[in-house]
Amino acid sequence: MFLTLVTLVALTIVLARAVKSYMKWRGTRVIICPESRQPAGVEVDAGHAALLAPIHSSLRLKDCSRWPKRSDCGQECLHDIEASSEDCLLRNILAKWYEGKKCALCGKPFGEINWLDRKPALMVPGKPSCEWGEIRPEEVWNVLAIATPVCWNCHIAESFRRRYPELVVDRPWKPGEAHRVL
Repeated sequence: MFLTLVTLVALTIVLARAVKSYMKWRGTRVIICPESRQPAGVEVDAGHAALLAPIHSSLRLKDCSRWPKRSDCGQECLHDIEASSEDCLLRNILAKWYEGKKCALCGKPFGEINWLDRKPALMVPGKPSCEWGEIRPEEVWNVLAIATPVCWNCHIAESFRRRYPELVVDRPWKPGEAHRVL
């Protein structure tokens, strides 16, 4: 009985370390490549890190925007990623950018970002609103410099308007006029 309990506790600790490691290392990151000194989008192999977490910390890249052309690199960027794992995580970079901003279309302030659904979008000059999945990670810093934030609701409405213009009727809103639901 005692041995079973000890084994169960040990397995729980190992599993907890693996899950914690996986959660820490999952997601796209934007780093400055030590070789080219240019931004690169990378993804750490979170499964590998989780598998080896109970034994020791072991990181390797799963993907890099410079691959396959430079797939033989020494992955020196892993030192920088390990030193600033949260700061280079793409969703954290974007969350900081939206912080304190308002939607360019409706003026509603952004609160906490929900990255599972209802993700905010953006507009860049000369283009309609788009989602972050349409932007390559290595271009995120350049895009952030010129983009304006758009909330999920406005992005969906604008996407619908572009896709089905024949179904949209514009009725100008007049200040002081109550919104009527029929």
